[in-house]
Amino acid sequence: MTATLFLAFVALTAAAVVALSARYLNGRTAFTVTGGLFVWLLYVGLLGYFGVIRNTTMRPPGIAFIFVPVVLFLVLFIVRVRSSAGAGVALAFPLWIILGTQSFRIIVELFLHQLWIDGLLPKMLTFAGANVDIYVGASAPLIAWLSTRGRLGLRLALAWNALGLLALANVVTRAVLTTPGPFNLIHAEVPNLMFGTFPYMFIPGFFVPLAVVLHVLAIRAISSRLHTAISGANVARVTDKTIVIPRYGPVSARSLNWSNSATCSFRSAIK
Repeated sequence: MTATLFLAFVALTAAAVVALSARYLNGRTAFTVTGGLFVWLLYVGLLGYFGVIRNTTMRPPGIAFIFVPVVLFLVLFIVRVRSSAGAGVALAFPLWIILGTQSFRIIVELFLHQLWIDGLLPKMLTFAGANVDIYVGASAPLIAWLSTRGRLGLRLALAWNALGLLALANVVTRAVLTTPGPFNLIHAEVPNLMFGTFPYMFIPGFFVPLAVVLHVLAIRAISSRLHTAISGANVARVTDKTIVIPRYGPVSARSLNWSNSATCSFRSAIK
């Protein structure tokens, strides 16, 4: 029953990603996201179903066939998002949607708690142990709302995203170090068998990279908005007698050379 519900949740989340991409991205980009997501989920599903991921005797161990592509994708994605084109993608989505979508992590944490009860992973990987990720998901709607409240809200959202990435790093590190294999350096009450159990390998193979992507998009979008706000603060303010120019202060309107297009040249006034 748990596995069926989990697969349904994977399908619903993937459908939401596709729908949002189709709604806010251009056709070519949305098609790339949809096609890439379909191929990746099929790849991860087949590896998990046929037991490749739980094979710890092969070299490299089976889990590497998920982790290595995920890490490479995230590195390339971060580099891409830092470009001007990447900023366009981040700004294409309403910021509150990017932030609010992180609430899916609440459901993931509930599944992790059930897997602990079933003996498939140690307590430290749940909210009853050392995993604080559920609080990130629970606070996502509030942060989404705060992000619409001006610069202070944006700065709070930026800090929240940094904390969200730290929370992910915490649980991913513990998950890797409690998984049977060459990296099993933490010996808990039970080993982490989640990675090799179908269909729960979609947690590291889909939900973790999705959370990272949302954080990166949000950080890029917030940084762009804050930069725009700062730039906007540097625009001259016009009154009936003076023009206040940042860095130079009030300047007499009579000292400016106004053109027919209602623009002016500040050069002579600020020399």
